[in-house]
Order: sequence, then structure tokens, then C-alpha cells
Amino acid sequence: MGKEKKASNIKINTFYNLMKTMSTIIFPLITFPYVSRVLHAENIGKINFGTSIVNYFSLLATLGVTTYAVRECSRVRNDKKRLGETVSQIMTINLCTMSVSYLIMVFSLAFVPRLSSYRVLIIIQSLSIVFTVIGTDWLNTAMEDFKYITIRSFCFQVLSVLAMLFFVRKPEHYLRYAMISVFSSSGACLSNIFYRRKYCRVQIVRNMNWKRHFPPIMLLFAMLLSQTILHSMDTTMLGFLKGDYDVGLYSTAMRINNTVSQVVSSIAWVVMPQLSQAFAEKNYKKINSLLRDAVAFTGIVGIPCFAGLNVLAPEFIEILGGREYLGATNCLRILTCSMIISFISGIFGNMILLPSMREKRFMVACICGAITNLGINFLLIPRFGINGASVATVISNVVITIIVAINIDKEINFNGIEKVLCAPLVGGVGIVIIGMLGKMFINNLWIKTIVVILGSVIFYGASLVVLKNEVAVNFVCSLKKKIGFMRK
Repeated sequence: MGKEKKASNIKINTFYNLMKTMSTIIFPLITFPYVSRVLHAENIGKINFGTSIVNYFSLLATLGVTTYAVRECSRVRNDKKRLGETVSQIMTINLCTMSVSYLIMVFSLAFVPRLSSYRVLIIIQSLSIVFTVIGTDWLNTAMEDFKYITIRSFCFQVLSVLAMLFFVRKPEHYLRYAMISVFSSSGACLSNIFYRRKYCRVQIVRNMNWKRHFPPIMLLFAMLLSQTILHSMDTTMLGFLKGDYDVGLYSTAMRINNTVSQVVSSIAWVVMPQLSQAFAEKNYKKINSLLRDAVAFTGIVGIPCFAGLNVLAPEFIEILGGREYLGATNCLRILTCSMIISFISGIFGNMILLPSMREKRFMVACICGAITNLGINFLLIPRFGINGASVATVISNVVITIIVAINIDKEINFNGIEKVLCAPLVGGVGIVIIGMLGKMFINNLWIKTIVVILGSVIFYGASLVVLKNEVAVNFVCSLKKKIGFMRK
């Protein structure tokens, strides 16, 4: 019964986390076509350049605490006293590092000439750092309270959409857009100050146990710094070497790519507490079972997304951004290759190396990837612009994947996973064919996109069922039982 309950919890948490992820995707998809046309590519570029700068200070402020905190709090979540001590110490560390981060940011804004015209924007966007640190949202993840996270995030996003439609009306309103974006993404964390009392008492700690927390946090910080360089340096370098317009094009392609990635990678945060516990118990049967489910989910969702994004790249860009952004078409197609590769490295790194407390090996992989990214960006961006930045991202992710793959524990196996991925691959090929036929015979942008998406969904679902994909079969059986129960 215990195993059934845990399996049920994973399914429920996966559902809530998917709903949260979908809401963070759907709301921007609703607002971005409007915002991109109102603000234009140049101001969108300013917003994303500012975000890329704030990401570095945010990383310094949080020090990679999120992953560490989820793991450590998961281990003591049944002991309210120890949980309170752990949360209090980690939050105190976070407050100290946030103060240091803000001092460095003020110094940078005062003395880096390139940032002088972005000062107000960056200060506004940096409020997300304060909200994130004092909100300790990682506690809710550790306690697997995904229902609360989902409902809370949904409410804040609804308010943000309404604010955006009312207050962002002209290109010069990009600072208002920045404020609303911060409110949407991080404002919800403020409610945690009151909500977290149900789990434990949180307070600032004077006698800090630095030896316990700081070494693993610094390892994760080095790893996340390299990941941030990997994900943000291309935008930062495009801003310095090219300009706001190129950043606007690149960030539009990256937004579409990241939107899909968030859906697929959301499974990692659902299984992280379970995997951390299983690795602590050295329960490899449970570990392999969880990993197999995670890979199956990643393949079933990721493969059709990769195929669909490639075949409908110009259509998605024109719908979401307008014809002004069509120059990002090839960039988006290149980034989808990086997306697939990052799914693999994410499974090896985030779901195996981190829960098993082998941060050093993942850190080495991420550092190698970041160095590769920097070098290739310097070579390719001046000549190839946004396409060069995309290629650099792909190669960097390949480097990370190779390194983490050779560091996987021998006890880990993915036996039989080819059976799970066979149907998605067949369905993915079908999506490409349907997309090509749709583009040949239909000229209207909206009709073509809708017909291809509907045709792809029907064909893909049928492929999973006909080829007896176990996830699809289990879903159909579960649906039949529910329908049968409702009839009774």
C-alpha cells in the first residue's frame, strides 16, 4: 500500500507541477504576441539583455541554494524541529549572499558604461532577487506541496495578464512590462512568508553551521554559475557585440524553445525528493523505476515538440512575435537540437548526479560546457550573429552530456527504454510529414498552423496507442475505468 501511495503522490505532484508549468507557459503565450508588437524587437531586446545581467546577480544571491535546499529539507521533512533549523540556516545564508550581490550590482551599474542606459531597468528586474530569497519557495518543493504552488502561481499570473493589458500600451512602456514580469514570476513568493508557518518556524540564525552548508552550496554555485553562463552569456554577448535588435530576435527564439523545455523538464522537480530519498537508502530498484518513468515522459512529450517546432518554426515565430521576428527562424531550429540534448544531460545530471550527492562531477561537466560556450560565442557571434550563438549552445550541451554520461553509476540502467521511445519516434516522423504537406497545400497562416497541429496530435496519439506504448496504454485503460465508474 505504501508503494501505491507513493506512486499516486508522484502522479498527483506531476499533474500539479505540469499545471503550474503550463500556466507559466500559457500566460506568456497569451501576452507575448501583444507585448512583442507593442514594444517592438528593440525594446524586447532591452528587457532580455537586462534579464541576462540580473541573472548573474540572482545566481550570486541564491548561490545555488534551491537544489541544495530541496535535497536537504527532503531528508528531514518529517522532523519539524530539524526542518526549521535547516530552513532557517539556509535562508540566513541566502540573506547574506543577497546583500553581497546587491553591493556588486550597484558597483557595476555605477562603473560599467555599457550598463548606464539600463540602470533603472536592471534595478526593477532585480526585485525578483529579493522576492525569491525571502520567499524560500524551495521549502514547498521539498514538502511536495505542488498544489499550493500551482494555485498561488496561477492567481498571480492572472493578475499580471490583466495588468499587462491595462498598463502596457506603447513602446516606451517597457519599464512597466518589466515591473509586471517581476510581479508575475517572483511576486507569488511573498505569500510564502505566512504560508510556510504550517511546516516550521523560520528565523534568522546568528550561530551559523557554515561547515555543514557552505561547501556543498559552493559546489552547486559553481555548477549553476557555469549553467547560467551557458544559458545567459549568449544573450549578454549579443547585447555587447551586436545590439538590442539581435537580442530581441534571439530572445524570441529562445523564449519559444524554453517554453517547451519547461514542460518537459518539470518532471525533474517532481521526482527530485523521491530520488534523493532513494539514493540515501541505496534503493536502486526504486531509482531505476523512477528514472525509467522520467525518461518515458521526457521522450513522449519532448520528441513531438522537437518535430513540431522544427516544421512550424516560422509559423510559431510569426504568430507569437510578428513578421518582424522571422529572422529568428533558423536560430529556433538550431536551438531545438540543443533542447533535445539538454533533456538527456538533465536526466543524467539533475536526476542522477545531484540526488546522489555527486555535485562535483556535474560541476565539472557544467564548467567545461560554459568554457566551450564562451569560446565558441567569441568566434561565431561576430560573424554569424544569433545563429552562431545557437550553434555555440548546441555544442556546449553536447560537451556536458558526454561528461555526465561517463560518470553515471554502474547500478543505473535504462533497460527496455527503447520500447517506450519507439512509438514517439514514429509519431515524430509523422508530425514532420504532416507539417510538410500542410505547408505545401495551405497558405493561410492560422489555418495551416491549426490544421497541422490537430493532424499531428491525432496521428501522434494514434501512433502511441497502435504501437502499444505502455504510458499511452496505461492512460487509456485508466480513462476507460473512470468512464465506466461514472456510468455506474
